[in-house]
Amino acid sequence: MLGEEDLKRDHIRLSDAATISYPILGEIRLSGKTVAELERIIREGLRGRYLVNPQVTVTINEYRNFYINGQIKKPGGYPFIPGLTVLKAVSLAGGFNERAAKDKVFIMRENDPAQKRMPVDMNVAVYPGDVITVEESFF
Repeated sequence: MLGEEDLKRDHIRLSDAATISYPILGEIRLSGKTVAELERIIREGLRGRYLVNPQVTVTINEYRNFYINGQIKKPGGYPFIPGLTVLKAVSLAGGFNERAAKDKVFIMRENDPAQKRMPVDMNVAVYPGDVITVEESFF
């Protein structure tokens, strides 16, 4: 028989398939879900059969990196921060270099099965796993 302590989890890492394994509930797919939605899924799954009024709190400790390459000063992978935009990502990577085409910035979303590069402006949101590319200017 599982008690409340058996249901507590610290530092669960997402699988490559964006799932977690949770006691009683099994595999939970997280792709596209918010923290509030995950809390609701766990709460509703435990309510009734196991707990009368489950209190569920989910906190994200660490996100996947985003990546930035091309004509910037320090290309590479950087820790994702909520509220990140392309402009902030470029700043984290040291800014544009002298050959950067600031109007030719592309993003490839990790969750896009086609892995299509989309042109973006500086105010577009960046998500964990995204790849930003700054093209070279020829003038």
